Amino acid sequence: MNQLSKSRSPYLLQHAQNPVHWQMWNNETLQKAKQEDKPILVSIGYSACHWCHVMEHESFENEAVAKVMNEYFVCIKVDREERPDVDAIYMEAVQMMGVSGGWPLNVFLTADAKPFWGGTYFPANQWVDIVEQIGKTYQNKREEVEESANKVTKVLSIPTSERYNLRYNLKDASDFDDAILEKAFIQLEKHFDTEFGGIGQAPKFPMPSYYLFLLRYYDYLNKSSKENEYITNPIKEKIINQIHLTLNKMAQGGMYDQIGGGFARYSVDREWFAPHFEKMLYDNAQLLSLYAEVYTITNFANYKQKEVYKETIEQTTEFLIRELQDQKGGFYSALDADSEGKEGKFYTWTIDEIENIFTNHTFKYSTNPEQDLQLFKKYYSITSIGNWESPHATEGANILYRNDTDEEFAKQNNIELSNLKDKVKEWQNYFLEVRKDKIRPSLDDKILTSWNALLIKGFCNAYSALKNEKYLDFALQTAEFIENNLFDATNKSKLYHTFKNETAEIDGFLEDYALLIESYITLYQVCFDEKWILRADELTKHVFTNFYDKEEKLFYFTNQNEEEKLVAQKKEIFDNVIPSSNSVMATNLYFLGIILENNLYQTTSKEMLGKVASLIAAEPRQVSNWASLFTYFLNPTPEIAIVGEDYKKVLQEISSFYIPNKIIVATKSEEEGNKSTLPLLEMRPVMNNQTTIYVCKNKTCQLPVNSVTEALKQI
Repeated sequence: MNQLSKSRSPYLLQHAQNPVHWQMWNNETLQKAKQEDKPILVSIGYSACHWCHVMEHESFENEAVAKVMNEYFVCIKVDREERPDVDAIYMEAVQMMGVSGGWPLNVFLTADAKPFWGGTYFPANQWVDIVEQIGKTYQNKREEVEESANKVTKVLSIPTSERYNLRYNLKDASDFDDAILEKAFIQLEKHFDTEFGGIGQAPKFPMPSYYLFLLRYYDYLNKSSKENEYITNPIKEKIINQIHLTLNKMAQGGMYDQIGGGFARYSVDREWFAPHFEKMLYDNAQLLSLYAEVYTITNFANYKQKEVYKETIEQTTEFLIRELQDQKGGFYSALDADSEGKEGKFYTWTIDEIENIFTNHTFKYSTNPEQDLQLFKKYYSITSIGNWESPHATEGANILYRNDTDEEFAKQNNIELSNLKDKVKEWQNYFLEVRKDKIRPSLDDKILTSWNALLIKGFCNAYSALKNEKYLDFALQTAEFIENNLFDATNKSKLYHTFKNETAEIDGFLEDYALLIESYITLYQVCFDEKWILRADELTKHVFTNFYDKEEKLFYFTNQNEEEKLVAQKKEIFDNVIPSSNSVMATNLYFLGIILENNLYQTTSKEMLGKVASLIAAEPRQVSNWASLFTYFLNPTPEIAIVGEDYKKVLQEISSFYIPNKIIVATKSEEEGNKSTLPLLEMRPVMNNQTTIYVCKNKTCQLPVNSVTEALKQI
């Protein structure tokens, strides 16, 4: 055992028996490098990473390779999910050196942790030569190496605004020009895959924030359109067609687990066919939100379309509860891509496995087993020799995927749609039972605050769309889990990043605070317990005290009042598979500023957006969540106050309509409203002895009404 045996990280524990003398990233290890005057080799990955496993087996388990690593370097293993701050700095350094990013990330540092060379995956024969060569270079050309490292570190330390030429350029309302959004759309449209959906080519990631921005731009165009433009606006048509195409193709593809629900991290091809099989909590959480929003915006006349989204939400939630939920109510981070040393073995099927199931089991909705076997093979695109090949996969493997919608397939095969759906559900249930006996992929059972916060929001959005109370219950359970387990016992504003084995550790990063504040704002607006909005406000004040840079008017990723300092202090502004922590924080301040009538929050939100607004038109894929915030400033936010006994019923009616920029507050009575800490509920009497709806915009209120229909006209 090496030093990693003392860690709680599943990824680090995977390497605890390597002959490499791995250390953990901490002050003691960094001091050790300085004292021994040895360079550092930091290797960064995560537990579900396929190529991280490959490099471990080829190199880090190899005694000869480990001997060279140990001789020349202090070797440190980092779980990127535990330490996103460390990963971000050294990933950026490697990209500055002209290397494409990815994991495993292997970076060589001076004794004082400054980066001078790095890369990603290397085969064992290359790796051992690289390690030896760099080790000798450090010994023989120390000054040159340190000079190079100092140059890299100097660039890493350039202030964010200077580095990306960010200047505040939204001085007044007239600077919010919808031409910026149109340009952003044009840039995104260039990358639309109009055959298979998605934005960009292979490998293809879900990227929910792209589509959430497009939905908000679509909504803005609807609200700003003249009556006769409502149907004919070509941009609106392109947006909604691309979104429907994408969500349907993703749900039909191999990237979606056709048996058990849930999405893999990405597709290696443009057809969403062959996934990288790891399943991540953050993807599935955000995709719940996306499918819920598209369910809501889909016209009720398109019932079949809505059913696809509903089934995807339900099945994905079942996967999350079944396979990732902790007994206490939190959710684990990920499932591995590999099992039994094979990529995707748990999720793929050989023709023999499938035929044995149909031979040995009688299905309730089957009158002809052989005919049903052929139907199954056709439905899921199964071939006798396997439909997928990979050097690390089982021979003859089939990925289950669908080429057609259920309606198309039923028509082509002369079968009643309802009968087909019964068969498919039965197939899924039984294959899921059979799969339980397979050796499972390893589970990353650490619980991350930020990813759980994304899931709270996902459950809230699912509840708003489907009106099923269980989703609200899941959201509340997860929020209570965080409240009970991830805050400092003596300081209820201090958040930790990770929880495992009854222990919370690693000081929270901006992403933890920002995403949790966002989830609490969302949670309040579906349950109306003011506890959550007050907690959001408390955490926001903590973020201002510990993360805010008054000079740049942006937030640092790490707490500036903590002792540990990395070689550069970063601010995360670019949206990626998870929206950037600064874009989430700016959006939080926008909504909290309105709910609490807090001018500081509103002004700060506008200032933050003003710094990056110039990037929206030019680089929308880098700032898609910022672009969503831009739509809110263009399109006045409806402030909806509901007062009366039927406030929950009214909420559900309003939630059936797509109003992404709305704020909702509610209470049972005027008396409760006057006791509330929320200004939007003050002096709101019940009119005509009926639940009453107040709609305001820009601090101007319209006459109270007693029906959702009347309120929607005002909205």
